[in-house]
Amino acid sequence: MADHARERRSPRRRGEHVVSRKHPFGRLVRRIPLLVWLVLVWLLLWGTYDPGTVFFGVLVGVLVIVTFPSPPIATDIRLRPLRLVQLLSSLAWDLIASTVRVSWHAVVQGPRARAAIVAVTLVTDSDHLMAMVANAVSLAPGNFVLQLDRGNRICYVYALGCHADPSARVRGEVLAWERRVVRAVGTAEQVRMVERGYRGEGD
Repeated sequence: MADHARERRSPRRRGEHVVSRKHPFGRLVRRIPLLVWLVLVWLLLWGTYDPGTVFFGVLVGVLVIVTFPSPPIATDIRLRPLRLVQLLSSLAWDLIASTVRVSWHAVVQGPRARAAIVAVTLVTDSDHLMAMVANAVSLAPGNFVLQLDRGNRICYVYALGCHADPSARVRGEVLAWERRVVRAVGTAEQVRMVERGYRGEGD
């Protein structure tokens, strides 16, 4: 009876796991990425990087994490280090290539450069993955996610430097980012979903 009561109090969807726990030490260990981020923000605010500033940044970060604990977060993220490195490499390369492409359009076409808004339906259904895909698409200049339709899994993408029919190109780019993100942090089921979508798109 006690086990059933605990299950009713903490429902979780299949394929998800709780990132944070109630134990203070375990919560602190799982908040290391957040702690690093808080320390970086602290250093940027002070503008100095000496050991004393770093020490007090760590101290303040730990106090924030312990004093203001966030609620448990259910997520279906599964890290794959090699795929994650490939994703970051693709982001870096796209940042360079997109900057060159947008600069070329600005120089050659100027105010006559064409733009469009394209609706792209994603394959997977996950809040975290949709947010990561939207950030990946919007990171480099030239494309920007204006809106996310969560219920229908649709990204509305503003694309600069379009030709007669930009929908096919933009849709291919967004779905390619979705595949990269899912391969890096998605579950095995989500990876199969995007692979099936990729093969169906190529047929």
